[in-house]
Amino acid sequence: MSHVQNIAIAQISPRLGDFDANLAIHRQYIERAREQGAQVVVFPELGLTGYLLQDLTLEVARRLDHPDIVSLVEASRDIDVVFSFIEESEEHFIYISSVYASAGAIVHVHRKAYLPTYGLFDEKRYAKEGNLVEPFAVHGKKSGILICEDAWHVSMPYLLTMQGATVLYVPASSPGRNVMDEHDFGSHTFWRQLLQMYAQLFGVHIIFSNRVGYEDGVHFYGGSGIVGPDGHWIVQAGVGEETLVFGAIDDRDVRRARYTTPLLRDERLELMVRHLRRMGRARTDNTRVE
Repeated sequence: MSHVQNIAIAQISPRLGDFDANLAIHRQYIERAREQGAQVVVFPELGLTGYLLQDLTLEVARRLDHPDIVSLVEASRDIDVVFSFIEESEEHFIYISSVYASAGAIVHVHRKAYLPTYGLFDEKRYAKEGNLVEPFAVHGKKSGILICEDAWHVSMPYLLTMQGATVLYVPASSPGRNVMDEHDFGSHTFWRQLLQMYAQLFGVHIIFSNRVGYEDGVHFYGGSGIVGPDGHWIVQAGVGEETLVFGAIDDRDVRRARYTTPLLRDERLELMVRHLRRMGRARTDNTRVE
């Protein structure tokens, strides 16, 4: 098995609430990525639906066995596909989900665990929080998915890497905020620095796929890319443009990084567990007093 994997990132501008149009866009980018030799193509958060859905949420929600989702999973027969949509569970709960599909089957589903409800964000009003943080095995390596806000909580990449993940996929719908100049946003700078820190701290490759375009006056800037375990960007997409960018990740880079900077090896999980249990007991005791 090759140590190198060719990754394509589809930095697209989804059409709000138009599932059919977005499905067609996904198929076009999958074909382009396949033709150019990519082994995995990664789409942004809610690339199949758009982000500011509000009352459109129920209309665009799809179960995993819906024909639209099945057709996209079928497209993964000769190229792996990471895509995101509004998922409706069997209980009719709504989640912001991302699927990793390979060889015509669903390998993993991650339901967004942290739903921002501050500023312009109102996700918890429409969706339910996911409760599982688990890596998945594909092509001989363990990977994990973090959806946008998930990655702003250090517990999430910590949990995935402590369970063996060496690749983290981060689909996002991050708007440009705190404009610094024509091509730089405070949110863009924060994402770059955050992902570089995680990559070095945990010795992983990170694939960041952020959307572009406008919805209801909100600008999504893009800036997608791949960060290596040494903290350097292997490839970066431009700001504000729909594009398909390519980069290669090499398992041997993770091996080298984790040997030279063995932070993950030296992590004391039992120390963390002991303190979390103590904190949990203290919180329970405080609740009883109240």
